[in-house]
Amino acid sequence: MAEGEKRFPLNAWYAVAWDHEIRRELFARTICNKRMVFYRKADGTAAALEDACWHRLLPLSKGRIEGDEVVCGYHGLKFNGHGRCTFMPSQETINPSACVRAYPIVERHRFIWVWPGDPALADPALVPDLHWNHDPAWAGDGKTIQVRCDYRLVVDNLMDLTHETYVHSSSIGNEAVAESPFDVTHGTRTATVTRWMEGVEPPPFWRGQLGKPGDVDRWQIIRFEAPCTIAIDVGVAPAGTGAPEGDRSQGVNGYVLNTITPETDRTCHYHWAFVRNYRLSEQMLTTQLREGVSTIFREDELILEAQQQAIDENPDREIYNLNIDAGSMWARRLIDRMIADEADPALQAAE
Repeated sequence: MAEGEKRFPLNAWYAVAWDHEIRRELFARTICNKRMVFYRKADGTAAALEDACWHRLLPLSKGRIEGDEVVCGYHGLKFNGHGRCTFMPSQETINPSACVRAYPIVERHRFIWVWPGDPALADPALVPDLHWNHDPAWAGDGKTIQVRCDYRLVVDNLMDLTHETYVHSSSIGNEAVAESPFDVTHGTRTATVTRWMEGVEPPPFWRGQLGKPGDVDRWQIIRFEAPCTIAIDVGVAPAGTGAPEGDRSQGVNGYVLNTITPETDRTCHYHWAFVRNYRLSEQMLTTQLREGVSTIFREDELILEAQQQAIDENPDREIYNLNIDAGSMWARRLIDRMIADEADPALQAAE
């Protein structure tokens, strides 16, 4: 993509932070090159405002909360959760133009989501599906990584898990991942990569989770939801116990939940969680898995940042695709379609 072209759609829900990170204090974060400030009102609901005072543009995050309003730390102007100024110092009449932008916000699946685009299009039904993150039939936890790369490189990485063989060989990767065939399907907003590895030796991570000897049937079902949410259905079962036919009862099943939020053109907030449907009450296991996956994702972070650096140093170099890139290519097409629709709304109306 040429310099200056849009890299992300604005008419979409993006995860801001984990729900517990937004409290009765001001929380600044940049989303899609827009500086925003977040906080919770007295009733517990979250609010999102442009992080710049109408008066002298001081970031409102440098101020404080008073009731349900944000007080600017420079001259004391107050703004309510809708962005309207309610107080100006030394005058009774408030300039009717005194407001800052308020952004639609939703709390769902343990995340706070914001819509940076046209507020009239902010349908809560479009929040990406990560329900496993709060479903009582699943247990798990996760973290947020700030990665110094274009968010689409993270999408590419997650849509092609053959890299596990080489980047994560000591934990979740082995030769079977790179050698097994896969299937790619897509819709208007989703793309799915399905890979079954039957009768293979489990890598160290999955051998420990299953706790049984012998070969396994292993699966990876990667579902992308545009513009940047990916839920990966993963697991293993003893070989020949029926998992490929739909009976996973003898195995262990997890979901790797990922939603990547562009910060700038070359940085992003990568929110992830690993949830499981076994040994649900074991908090120690939850913590161990969170920290173990965090170590694995640190390996990805180093690769992605090195890749971004190389891209920046070689802007004229062509990026090539292999058969294994089919899923990421479809994800890119869906992202590009969303961006194109925003540039020409008539295209969307014609669908």
